[in-house]
Amino acid sequence: MSKIYFTSEHEWIKVEADIGTVGITDHAQSALGDVVFVELPPVGKNVAKGGDAAVVESVKAASDVYSPVSGSVTEANQSIVDQPALVNESPEEGAWFFKVKLSNPAELDGLMDRAAYDAFVATL
Repeated sequence: MSKIYFTSEHEWIKVEADIGTVGITDHAQSALGDVVFVELPPVGKNVAKGGDAAVVESVKAASDVYSPVSGSVTEANQSIVDQPALVNESPEEGAWFFKVKLSNPAELDGLMDRAAYDAFVATL
């Protein structure tokens, strides 16, 4: 069974067993505007919770994508590199950025669930 968590930097992570799929939230893509470029971490890269993992650029701004957890990148979503606009179309489904093998699942405890994230966004 999978569970989805959110960060205050507007990333989401969907966890199944010890693999987390990471992307940016609908709120983040909406704030960015039209996404024109995505740079993803290479497979095998170790990422740290809260550390830079990817880059997303729009017509308005460039933004770092931070890893919600520590671990090793197992897969990167080449389709969003080839078609960055997919991030605007399906930010919380098909347009995931990378998958990471969790090195410390306890790091998930500090993240928000959907209700907490939606309440957080409402205060912005």
